[in-house]
Amino acid sequence: MASPRPFFLTPSSSDDHSSQEDSPDSPRPRISKRRQDPPPSAFTFPFADPARRSPFLSPASRPSTIWSPPPVSANPSVIALPLTQKKPIQSTRLKSKLTKDDKPWLTKKRRCESGSWWLTFVAALLGVLIAAALCFRGWESVDLLSDSQLCLVMQDDFDSSIDPNNWSLDVELGGFGNGEFEMTTDNPSNVYISNGQLYIMPTLTSDSIDGGWASVMDGATYSLPDCTAQGGGSGNSTTTGSSNSTTSSNSTTASSNPCTAVSNNQSGTIINPVMSGRLNTRGKQTIKYGRVEVRAKLPQGDWLWPAIWMLPQGNSTSSSTAQGTGVYGAWPLSGEIDIMEARGNLPSYPAQGSNYVRSSLNYGPFAGGSTPISTGTSTTANLLKSIYGWVSTKRGNFADGFHVYALEWTGEWMRFYTDDRLQAMINLKISSKSSDSYFFNTGGFPGVAMNASSGKEVVVEDPWSTAYGGSAAAPFDQEFYLVIDLAVGGTSGWFPDSVGGKPWYDGSATAMRDFASKYEQWSATWPSNPDERAFRIDYVKMWNLCG
Repeated sequence: MASPRPFFLTPSSSDDHSSQEDSPDSPRPRISKRRQDPPPSAFTFPFADPARRSPFLSPASRPSTIWSPPPVSANPSVIALPLTQKKPIQSTRLKSKLTKDDKPWLTKKRRCESGSWWLTFVAALLGVLIAAALCFRGWESVDLLSDSQLCLVMQDDFDSSIDPNNWSLDVELGGFGNGEFEMTTDNPSNVYISNGQLYIMPTLTSDSIDGGWASVMDGATYSLPDCTAQGGGSGNSTTTGSSNSTTSSNSTTASSNPCTAVSNNQSGTIINPVMSGRLNTRGKQTIKYGRVEVRAKLPQGDWLWPAIWMLPQGNSTSSSTAQGTGVYGAWPLSGEIDIMEARGNLPSYPAQGSNYVRSSLNYGPFAGGSTPISTGTSTTANLLKSIYGWVSTKRGNFADGFHVYALEWTGEWMRFYTDDRLQAMINLKISSKSSDSYFFNTGGFPGVAMNASSGKEVVVEDPWSTAYGGSAAAPFDQEFYLVIDLAVGGTSGWFPDSVGGKPWYDGSATAMRDFASKYEQWSATWPSNPDERAFRIDYVKMWNLCG
């Protein structure tokens, strides 16, 4: 079909629509006004636009009316609207830009302007110098032990086996004065070397004795092989032998027989439901002032209690002398140094779970149990002072990986820290006996106390002022040895009553049985993977101050 010829509208005189109005008063000239029409070649009907239908074409020949969007470039800047740059509007009151001659104030600077500039500069410089001086003074005031001041005493990387020149194993089930629920063994399933690390592994006693769980709860007598403790009688008491302090205290006063346990429903006694391990360097490696570093990974599991701590060596290393007996007397007279203690409970545990680690110093003016003190409302085994501190992590917990737990110790200061000195748990200055930093003064002990046994008043005196030439650092001015252990539960208050679903009460005579009766609950929180369940030690290093 032939294309139609375009139809154009030709301009003519009829397009002149101008008009003239005559006025007899003020005649106006005729104004000829003609509309400017486009040339014929450029004027078409509106329906000639391809986007509209042409009424003179057949339906098949008409252009499509379907709208399609314009092509979009991959570069958004292509279709973005251009930004127009506007020139600043020149003032209409100034014919031209002002010259320097028109600004005489620029050539005459006032003294105050120059002085203000120098004052600002000097003030800024002075601020920088003061800040630098404060930083330097702070850095200089931090007490540090340089490598040149230290002499290595022991380094154990646990490459092959437990070195008998460094370590002894404590094998007993008396609760170690805290009413702990585990027995510590020398069994390779509880203490062993693997992957170049020391593993202290908690296991269920029912997996290792005849009769299983039934024997743990009733009708059995268990004598611990290779027991290293001294004494006789029943050894499964669940009361604290040295202190009922609510602070962590690894007191070592033994029960009457920490080698044998009897399970009996009627009496409420049971065989310790958990087996674990405990090592010490007593009589082998000790330090008086220096540094201790232990790189360890903490265990995960409810009611697990890992600890790295120190006790005084004393004048005797005989097994008949209770551990913790130093030159000033039995625990806590001679003090206790806790480098690290923690709980295996998850971070959600309200009383500081595995996302916290803690250090403490424990000491008191009376030997444990020798002078029961009546406070009017309760009776304590002794007066006890604890200085403690902790660090925490908001991401994960200390059971997720290895960390370094360290102590730096001199006669003038003590610092406990995790990983580096910036994460100090305790930072103590020790000056003189007349100062508040002296441990007896820090203790805040009463001048007089009541002996609950005799009913008589007892004067509370400073036991360290003259004994053994006691210094301002007494009782922490003597040789101490290292202890590493993994305890379970206990009645010392380390796990507060009625917190986190605790299944026993510290004051109950059947505390251990109550704990054991819920073994399905707490044992389910102990990982099956030994790498997560065990208290793992990568290395131990001890240095003495040289000279």
